[in-house]
Amino acid sequence: MALTGRAALLAALGSLPVGIWEPSWTGILAVNAPLALACACDFALAAPVRRLGLTRSGDTSARLGETADVTLTVTNPSGRPLRAHIRDAWPPSSWQPGTEVEASRHHLTVPAGERRRLTTRLRPTRRGDRQADRVTIRSYGPLRLFSRQGTHRVPWTVRVLPPFTSRKHLPSKLARLRELDGRTSVLTRGEGTEFDSLREYVPGDDTRSIDWRATARQTTVAIRTWRPERDRHILLVLDTGRTSAGRVDDAPRLDASMDAALLLAALASRAGDRVDLLAYDRGVRALVQGRTAKDLLPSLVNALAPLEPRLVETNARGLTATALRTAPRRSLIVLLTSLDAAPVEEGLLPVLPQLTQRHTVLLASVADPNIARMATARGSADAVYEAAAAAQARTERQRTAEQLRRHGVTVVDATPDDLAPALADAYLALKAAGRL
Repeated sequence: MALTGRAALLAALGSLPVGIWEPSWTGILAVNAPLALACACDFALAAPVRRLGLTRSGDTSARLGETADVTLTVTNPSGRPLRAHIRDAWPPSSWQPGTEVEASRHHLTVPAGERRRLTTRLRPTRRGDRQADRVTIRSYGPLRLFSRQGTHRVPWTVRVLPPFTSRKHLPSKLARLRELDGRTSVLTRGEGTEFDSLREYVPGDDTRSIDWRATARQTTVAIRTWRPERDRHILLVLDTGRTSAGRVDDAPRLDASMDAALLLAALASRAGDRVDLLAYDRGVRALVQGRTAKDLLPSLVNALAPLEPRLVETNARGLTATALRTAPRRSLIVLLTSLDAAPVEEGLLPVLPQLTQRHTVLLASVADPNIARMATARGSADAVYEAAAAAQARTERQRTAEQLRRHGVTVVDATPDDLAPALADAYLALKAAGRL
């Protein structure tokens, strides 16, 4: 019969018939008083758990995919040394799968009247707030015959922020912005932009830019050149309803929309534009307004971090009314939503004129890259059916996009990896055309 560690130790002390008799405390006291005394001493020498002092420090935020270190300080006020196994429990999504046991369990020895620190390294797999659960401590005596066990609540929250993977595109977009802004030799023309200078007319120039007064004072036709205006208002509207919960490349569509919104916000703030954010489904889920360029990105990532899609149909009328209240004067409204036919035709299209008659509207949607892969599939009957289904889905999205364009909406439909740079390019194109 295999012996437990405790039974083997008791047998080694010479009082138990090994493998025949299961030990009970009554039997131990009756058979071997010295052994009972050893057990009692071991229990008495184990440091009490309830009197321990526990505090936390460390990281309060981390981007998704990065690590966060949270330090737990254990203070032993008793006169006995603490020999303990400690489990620092956090939600399962605080670690990569399969690493929780190794990351959350610690062995610690704290001399009497002293304190020690241990660090739990988190690597969250989801956005949002991760809150510490209980700290379970098992304190052993020197012989490890007995242990005391208890739990402590030591609150701590780590906010897991969006990863902002599209940040890598920002330098190239800023270079393009500097061209449009006149920091290089390229200047743009268009209605509603800031006047820069006069130059001689060349064939192909927009005749609406001719300055007739300046032309009358010279022998050549003079053309006004323009700089893209600053201090435009941009409202990012994030649809957090049912369609944003669909997973593309093993991540919700909402995450790709957030990444695109962050890149556009960073670019527009560098351009001197004012950027606000509204997240909505059947009510306001997040609202960021009136931030300076310096505070904009931190405010946005903190507002977006706890957002999760809700499995409800987005109230398009409520979204439109809230957007109009949030942007009372002419603005660029960027709708990050779905191009699925039913939500657009039944929800958005009936209320879209309320937005387009007062604002410039740009709609960005996350496309599924699997559709493109399916469309090229061949070689079997199943593959051909998949290709036909993919072609039908693409045709339907193109038809929906064309309906939106007929209402004056600029449409960006791109895969998760391409959505952020494509949306930034669309913003720069509108700026270059003087439509902002």
